Amino acid sequence: MQLHQLPKINKSKKSRVGRGISAGQGKTAGRGTKGQKSRSGYNIPRRFEGGQTPLIARLAKAKGFTSRTTKPAILNIAKIEKHFNDGDEVSFKTLKEKGLISNTSNGVKILGPGKLTKNLKFRDVKLTKKLLSDLKNIKSKPALKVEKPIRSSAKKKTAVKKSTK
Repeated sequence: MQLHQLPKINKSKKSRVGRGISAGQGKTAGRGTKGQKSRSGYNIPRRFEGGQTPLIARLAKAKGFTSRTTKPAILNIAKIEKHFNDGDEVSFKTLKEKGLISNTSNGVKILGPGKLTKNLKFRDVKLTKKLLSDLKNIKSKPALKVEKPIRSSAKKKTAVKKSTK
């Protein structure tokens, strides 16, 4: 293909608005007269309904609150006292075998109220502070190995130190 055979390219210039009345789009530059739409920086969100109460505010709201944090299965110490013998090991596995907890991957937390009279060993379970102090009073040897459940949605927070100069 030679130079004189190249197709012609339309080089029409973009119209410049607001450059005087004789330029075609002068004075208001095609924006009409006054109002929000004629001003510079104009941007009305698509959800805006002209001052009317927006649809999102008119719709009914769902009652209640659903927490995003995963919580461990809660178990009372009285149930453990009832189902375990002296010297037994209380762990996630043994609690599941005895049918005291269902299949949860968030761990188990043992709460009061109730007194622990048996000498039990606790493994892979969370205990309340009061229950821990009761265990020390009984002179039980709690083999505590508390493992935190792995959460995929957990966000790591980094502490930022501010320097003062």
